[in-house]
Order: sequence, then C-alpha cells, then structure tokens
Amino acid sequence: MAQDYLPLLIFVLIATVFAFIAIGLPSVLGPKRENEQKLEPYESGIIPFHDARRRFPVKYYLVAMLFLLFDIEVIFLFPWAGALLSLRDSYGPLVALAPIGFFLLLLILGLVYEWSKGALDWE
Repeated sequence: MAQDYLPLLIFVLIATVFAFIAIGLPSVLGPKRENEQKLEPYESGIIPFHDARRRFPVKYYLVAMLFLLFDIEVIFLFPWAGALLSLRDSYGPLVALAPIGFFLLLLILGLVYEWSKGALDWE
C-alpha cells in the first residue's frame, strides 16, 4: 500500500528541492547592490508622493467581509442548483427546497441584522 504512494512522494520531494533551489540560489549567488530606488515601491513609473503604507478606514474591511460572506453564499448555491432536479425526483420538491430555503432565510436574517446595525451605511 505504501509503495503506491512512493512516486508521489518522490515527485513532491523533487518539486520542493527545485523550489528551494530556484528561490535560494539567486539570493546566494547574486550581487547585493542596494540603493534608494530599490527601496521605493514601484508605481508604474510614477514618482510616489506619499508613503505607501497608509491606513484605510475600517469600513473598507467591513465591506470586504460582507462581500466574502455573500460570495460564499453563491458558491454554496451552485452545487445545490446542479443537484436540484435529482433531489426533487428522489425525495420530492419539499425536501429539495427546504435546506436551501433555511440557508437563504439565515442569510436574509443576517443581512437585515447588518442593515439594522448600520453596517451598510457609508458615512
């Protein structure tokens, strides 16, 4: 049984060694010339006029988290939609629609809660 995984283990070992060589060898053998321009962030040829490490308002992160939440909702809807017809034929329409209905109800309640708490107000 363990012999079946030997080619995979050899492949992973060779890939790991190659990755370390590809990353480490240039840093060991390459020239080390640091200057002011190499320390600046590249801005497509535009001279930077302020520090690249600015603070962003928390609202951006909140919107990103809400986007991820509802984006993951869509990811869960696709497999269910693909299996809907076979679920309906095997178990009936109520059993096919009940789990996703409960899932969507929870998401709608979460959206109403976020809306009531002002998480979607941009001010």
